[in-house]
Formats: sequence, C-alpha cells, structure tokens
Amino acid sequence: MRTLKQTVLLSLLCGTALSAHAAEPQIRPGLWEISASSNLLSLVEQVPPDQRRHLGNLAKQYGFVMPDIKDGAASSQVCVTPEMAAHNIPPTSYHRQSGCEARNARQSDNRFTADLFCDGEQVNGTGWTEATLADAEHFTGKTAFKGLVHGVTVDEQANTSGRWLAADCTAASRP
Repeated sequence: MRTLKQTVLLSLLCGTALSAHAAEPQIRPGLWEISASSNLLSLVEQVPPDQRRHLGNLAKQYGFVMPDIKDGAASSQVCVTPEMAAHNIPPTSYHRQSGCEARNARQSDNRFTADLFCDGEQVNGTGWTEATLADAEHFTGKTAFKGLVHGVTVDEQANTSGRWLAADCTAASRP
C-alpha cells in the first residue's frame, strides 16, 4: 500500500498545483473546492480505515491536510484572498511544500498550461498541467506527473476541477 499512498499524495498535490494556477486571470476570491480524480484515487476506498488514517497522518507529517476521497475523487478547499486574486497570486502552498513548482506558464484566452518541476526530498520529477476556466467560478483540467515519490516510480494522470463556494474563507469545513 506504500506505493498507493505516495501516489495519492502526489496526485493531490499536482491537482492542487493545477487548480491554483488555472484560474489566475479571472479567479474570484474566496473559498474554492478543488477536486482531482484518477485511477489510483479510485483504489483508496478499498484501503482499510486504519490504513487510511495512517495515510492522513503521513500527509500531516509533510504539511498537507488529507482531502476527502470518495468515488475515486479527492476533494479539498483552498482559500483565494482578494489580494491573491488582484495580484494573480495563487494559493501554491501545497506544491511548494513538496518541492514542486509550476514553470513556463502560458495563457491563451481562458486556457492555461504550465510545466511541473519537483525537486524535493520526497517528490522528484516532472509533469504538465492544463486547465480551462469556464467562468470566474468554475474550471476543469488535467495534470500528469512522472518521477519518484519517496523513491517509488510514479507515472500518473488526474482530471481536476474547481468551483467557487463562498466569498468568506472562514466557511471552510474541516474533517
């Protein structure tokens, strides 16, 4: 199960990297729900509850909050402050904590693409991300990553989406 745990974490942080950057030009400030789905995430529900708790504890050790995982999708909430939206500063803490960053960002109308570079102790590799902003409150996209997570080879793709929930980030629910 170690490989599954590591890959789930990577899928989530790559999805977060994508979602954080996807809506930069027109993003509405406030609380956003970010979702990522992949084949590996669909296996998480088969993991016994005690091992899922262990996965959550592992995520906390690396500064992540484990998102809710249901029906093959991971869901978490991200706050975009008015300052971030005004200055196009995305909430990138998740992927920066893992040693990952988005580079070579390109935008054409409502479509965004970027390359992912990870050079951290736990995550090392490259990937890409793309997203389409449907409007100021919704986007969809894809992300892919090839590399190592805790020394285990990973080659994963995920579909991502985001939707604006509320103007006030204090409405964030925590498990």
